[in-house]
Amino acid sequence: MGLFGFLGKKEKAEPVKEKEKKPQPEEVEQYSGMRVEVMTAEERLLFVAKLQEIRGTTARLYQYSDGDVFQKEETINVKIRGYSDQDAKAVYLEGAVTPEENLIWRVEDLTFVKIGNDRAFFRLDTDLEASITPVGKISFAEEPARLLNISVGGACVGTEYACHIGDKFLLKVQLMPERELSLLLCQILRVTDKEESGFVYGCQFIELNEAEREKIMQSIFDIQRKKRASRDRGKR
Repeated sequence: MGLFGFLGKKEKAEPVKEKEKKPQPEEVEQYSGMRVEVMTAEERLLFVAKLQEIRGTTARLYQYSDGDVFQKEETINVKIRGYSDQDAKAVYLEGAVTPEENLIWRVEDLTFVKIGNDRAFFRLDTDLEASITPVGKISFAEEPARLLNISVGGACVGTEYACHIGDKFLLKVQLMPERELSLLLCQILRVTDKEESGFVYGCQFIELNEAEREKIMQSIFDIQRKKRASRDRGKR
């Protein structure tokens, strides 16, 4: 190639990645009314609430249910995660919360972190005996399983029984020893093969009413407390 041909050849320009634009404070107000989970910096679930009255970098949280709350008048930095129906994505915020009264919390320094495609709900790792009963199959026999993790929106279940994405089954599990069995209708979203233990299914709960959601969330709080108490005893 001649000198002029060489000089005339242009290198292919690398595409410029568009920098992700974070919403301005007034745009964050669109998330007012969103149901959120409030977690510590270490992602320990504190409580579930409705995010309301967003004004710039301040807001209020109206707590739905009991949780791992802290001492009154204490301010703590938290992570706030919810699900935007408008964006169909998980929304991540941060802020400092202080209790007011009647399960209302003031939020200051409210900051948008990101919008993601990942799970919208806090998940708690478990290892509990369970069983599944296929729905819409010829056989309705219970199959042994283990509940590997759970959230208010779904669960991860391990079993040797072969299923497919879209299949439904009834999950039966006792989340706490002193409580009655939970019966949860699940639909499979993901399937992972495990050579030794069969299959692991990522499922969503379907046809849950608000009382059932509250029951699951309360069980998650109680399991979390029990785990932490056990770890604390082990450190002594």
